[in-house]
Amino acid sequence: MQVAGKLLHEKAAGLSVMKRQAKKVQEEEAALCCCEYMNRHGQRSHVAACCCDCEDLDDACDRFLKREPQKPESLSQVAAVVTDRIRVPWLWGGARKVDLSIIPPLVLLPALLHLAALHFLIGMVVLTALPGLVLWYYYFTHRKKGRTLFFLSLALFSLAYMYYLFIMEVFPRGDVGLLQLVLVSVGVVLTLLALFHTKRDPGILRPNEESVHSKVAYYSSPTGRNLSLNGGRQDVTMTVANRAGASEQVEEEMKESNRKNWCQACRAVRPPRAGHCRICGVCVLRLDHHCVWINSCVGQANHRSFLLTLVLFLLTSLYGISLVLQSVCPQQNLLFALLYCPGVYNQYSTALCFTCAWYSSIVTGGLLHLLAIQLINVSYNVTEREARLALREKTARSACWGLVVDTGVYSRGFRGNWSEFMSMGDKVIPPSPTDLV
Repeated sequence: MQVAGKLLHEKAAGLSVMKRQAKKVQEEEAALCCCEYMNRHGQRSHVAACCCDCEDLDDACDRFLKREPQKPESLSQVAAVVTDRIRVPWLWGGARKVDLSIIPPLVLLPALLHLAALHFLIGMVVLTALPGLVLWYYYFTHRKKGRTLFFLSLALFSLAYMYYLFIMEVFPRGDVGLLQLVLVSVGVVLTLLALFHTKRDPGILRPNEESVHSKVAYYSSPTGRNLSLNGGRQDVTMTVANRAGASEQVEEEMKESNRKNWCQACRAVRPPRAGHCRICGVCVLRLDHHCVWINSCVGQANHRSFLLTLVLFLLTSLYGISLVLQSVCPQQNLLFALLYCPGVYNQYSTALCFTCAWYSSIVTGGLLHLLAIQLINVSYNVTEREARLALREKTARSACWGLVVDTGVYSRGFRGNWSEFMSMGDKVIPPSPTDLV
């Protein structure tokens, strides 16, 4: 009894110490000013001291100057220090960390567009290399299954920068009226609102913990037992043979179900058409694909808003491109102004607007291709994930160079498929206890 009492006393003391430490950390975080933060070592620091007391960087520079080999972990430690110290002041909870993948688009996009506006040959090189670099970085990160804010930053900054140049360079020329400016502004705002709604929740599968840890008993009636006895209730007494047979059958069924639908990472049985995203690390109901441009998955809860975002962006972009071309190439037909616009490089501001129109056209063309694939998949009631899997296993019919993929599993005809897509609920329905283990 004394030993048990001593153990309980030590446990209570440990809990009280942990509570005091947690309370102390909360008080320290609450007392942080807008420019202070807790660094990766748990020490209080300030954004103004971002270049001070960096032992890892000093050691790396010292070894470089002395021509000594660097330690294997030197570069990773320096990168961790730099990532931890790049912060912005925040009013609540101290300075916030900035993801480094956000910065390159903010610097490279304006620099490359202004460089491309100097001469049409330079513009051809830049506008050809820029999509290639973006695609290379996409396949590089996609192969590593890493999550990055680069593409979301590029998408948002491209939209914001094109709108900024439209107001500062195109609108003052006098060829665009106030009503047209209002229409472009409304299109930009609606696109951002649709994007915000798309990023809220793709339909993450959240298993019920109580059902996961519940135990299910299976009963069968012994042979020859009259069910009318015992008050009309089924007798739950089982013979050893029946119990063994039932347990073997249930075990086989459970193994087969687990093998196909069990997600080891999420500890849940996926319902039909759900999938696990290795980038987000979650299971998503009716998973279509992981879209790097919104840094989120496209699933049951946000698929419709994803298509709406594409449509709004494309309409706004096409309308803005037409207004820019009418302003910088007033004597040319809109269909051929991008290919032939004499004298557009005589003035730098005109050349910059023309270059931005070309950049917007490249982005619009890529998103038009994405929208076309999405509309075709919805018409055949197939997700992008199912289409890729069916093509890999050669279990689907494909046409038009792989743009049309028909698995024939869930298709209900054109009207039925679109009716099902438009009636998909935004709220995620929790799985039943029978789907969980």
